[in-house]
Formats: sequence, C-alpha cells, structure tokens
Amino acid sequence: MTLIELMVSMAVGLLLLLLAAAILRSSGEGYQHINGSIESDREARNSISQLTSDLSGASFHKDSIIETSPSSRLGFLSLQPADAQSVARRIGDLCAIHYYMKDLTIGDKTVRCLMRGFRESADTFSVLSEGRVASLFAKRENQDEAAAFGVISFKVRPRSRDVNGSWIDWQNRSSVGPERLDVKLIFARRGLASRLKQSRDWDRIAELLEKDPTANPHQDIEVYETPMRFGNHATP
Repeated sequence: MTLIELMVSMAVGLLLLLLAAAILRSSGEGYQHINGSIESDREARNSISQLTSDLSGASFHKDSIIETSPSSRLGFLSLQPADAQSVARRIGDLCAIHYYMKDLTIGDKTVRCLMRGFRESADTFSVLSEGRVASLFAKRENQDEAAAFGVISFKVRPRSRDVNGSWIDWQNRSSVGPERLDVKLIFARRGLASRLKQSRDWDRIAELLEKDPTANPHQDIEVYETPMRFGNHATP
C-alpha cells in the first residue's frame, strides 16, 4: 500500500467516525427530547387529573378566589371523598383547596411549581363557623404540596352561559360561580428547565410567552389546554 493510499484510507475512516458520532449525538438529543416530553406529559396528566377532580366537586362561595393572570390563583370549597382526608380530621366532606404558583429551591436551582393547599373538613367547618373563609386559602409553608414541577404558566379563564346558552366570560360580581374554567398549563421540558436557574429566568420565559403565545424560543415547551367543569353544572 502506497503512502497516498494509506492517507486516503485514513481520511475515509475519519469521515466515517465523524458521521457515526453525529448520528449518535442526534440520537441522544432525540432521546432526551422524547424523554423530556414524556416527563412533561406525566406532570400535566397528574395535575390536570387532580384539578379536574377538585373542581368537579367545587362549591362557590363569595370569598372564593379565581384569579386570571399568567400565574393564576384558585381558592374554593370542594366536596372530597373520605379517602382524601385523614381519619382524625374528617368530620364531613366539605374541604378547602388552594392552587397557586411558587418557586422552590431544589439543589442549586429554582423550579417553578404549581402548588396545592388542602384543608380537611374539620378545619374547614371550624373556619366557616367563624366567618373567616378567606383564611382557608392562605399559603402554608411546608404544608402545601407541589402538584406539578416545571410549570412556566398556569392560567384559568372562568366561563358561564348567557341567556341564549352561549359561553361568555364569567363576571366576578355574580353571586353564582362559573360553570367551567378553561385551564392552560405551560410546562418546560427537562432540557429547558435545567437551564432556568433563578426565578428571573422563569419570569423571562413566562413574559415572552405572554407577549407572543405562538413563540417557542427553545422548542422545549409543552402547552396543555382543557375546559374543566366547576361544581355540579352540566358538562361544558
């Protein structure tokens, strides 16, 4: 084999190695993308399932909280099954539930979460008898639990029907609660969430998406939208 033939063979071999490395890298990125999507889907499915269950038993009160910002907040009374409460604190089925956004520090980074606060029936009836319903929806450190991790935005739009049966935006001045909530959850996949180290990083992404809902700067965002029944109204 001549020197030229040897050099050509080495060049071909090098090209094949580079091509194989590119394919492996692409496969790895594809796997991470799919895995991140599966994780986001699991978080969304669990949180939507919990929200749907809580809202289906909702009972509207004048002190209920229904905020409609990109970091929406919900506070409402809800009929809950016996197995959702502890034996010691269960005296009925009317409980208080509170959803809100919060940044949690996990290791060396900040993760934005959808939190769920739950007050069992004993606490709920005690506060109701004192007329302090709003206090049931206070944030409780180290007691409220994360319903979903990596949530960029949680937004609700309360809806009701007009006299013609058409859906319109619910007015908070009404003494009757909304018939449904249109819920929108935006999740950061694992690849994006790992790069959002501080609260301002999460804020920046949320602000960008609020200005342009079609924007997806990292192609690493999952959006879930669904209507949910509020209380014992007819199915939306």
